[in-house]
Amino acid sequence: MRESVESQPGVLVQTVLRCLEDAKVEEIVCIDLNGKTALADTMIIATGRSNTHVGAAAERVMKALKELGVVAPRVEGLSNCDWVLVDAGDAIVHLFRPEVRQFYNLEKMWGQDRPGAGQAG
Repeated sequence: MRESVESQPGVLVQTVLRCLEDAKVEEIVCIDLNGKTALADTMIIATGRSNTHVGAAAERVMKALKELGVVAPRVEGLSNCDWVLVDAGDAIVHLFRPEVRQFYNLEKMWGQDRPGAGQAG
């Protein structure tokens, strides 16, 4: 009998992180939300190079979640792919194009600095 995702702490997050790495997204940040909100336990933020890249990465994450047994993750933003949100229950995934991520700066909102922010390139 297969265990549920809920009985395997960290499996959901590790699956999403592996998908994002396989999709070659950039600047993956994982934020622990425990004690900050009841929305989810983890927020994962990543950057795709283009609308097409963001959409493909989101599709890859949704397929992996389905294979993991997550029932119908909610998805917003697939029509434009500037910012796609995948709500997998205990983990919320935000996939952005670079300029959209910089504009919204969710890391700052949730108390974590964005990698590379403020550094000269």
